[in-house]
Amino acid sequence: MAEDSVGGLVVSRETFAALQALEALVRRWNPAINLVSKTTLPDLWSRHVVDSAQIFAFRPKGARTWVDLGSGGGFPGLVVAVLARELSPEMSVTLVESDLRKATFLRQAAQSLGLVVDVRSQRIESLPNLHADVVSARALAPLADLVGYAARLLRPGGTAIFPKGARFAEELAAARSAWDFDVDTRPSLSDGEAAILVIRNIERASHD
Repeated sequence: MAEDSVGGLVVSRETFAALQALEALVRRWNPAINLVSKTTLPDLWSRHVVDSAQIFAFRPKGARTWVDLGSGGGFPGLVVAVLARELSPEMSVTLVESDLRKATFLRQAAQSLGLVVDVRSQRIESLPNLHADVVSARALAPLADLVGYAARLLRPGGTAIFPKGARFAEELAAARSAWDFDVDTRPSLSDGEAAILVIRNIERASHD
């Protein structure tokens, strides 16, 4: 089977082509909905597709449910769903997006790409406990807020995966004022100053 690589993952030509098709869909819809910043369009593949794909490598072994918060233009949620179809076919992917127009894009893009995903057009705060194995979010909120969402939506022993920019250390310090957790900090493949934060064992901080 012919293979390509994206975000440090070796994938089939079919999966690579699906990611290219997603890129084309985002470019087509972006003038109407502003799925990604216009300034990043020239580098959409590296800034959004590769940046999203790299987090898939940090999924825990045996993960079966992935919930992506604030999925927007499908980064990382639709990228995760494309990769999971080949690399973790047992995994279900839920995309949470409160903006109805963006949720419509997610549903249409998933249909176009032949993906089975659950798109929930509601606010994160209104979600029930989804007992997810993995929770992700990209460019959505401060880490302290994201950790709080993950604490409610993950199953016991679940993993949160949050890409963060150059000020990730400051965000970690702020999050630790409200939460205790274990974190594995991995370098980003798409931004030398950024990091992927892999977070487990979240508990509300006690300040005795």
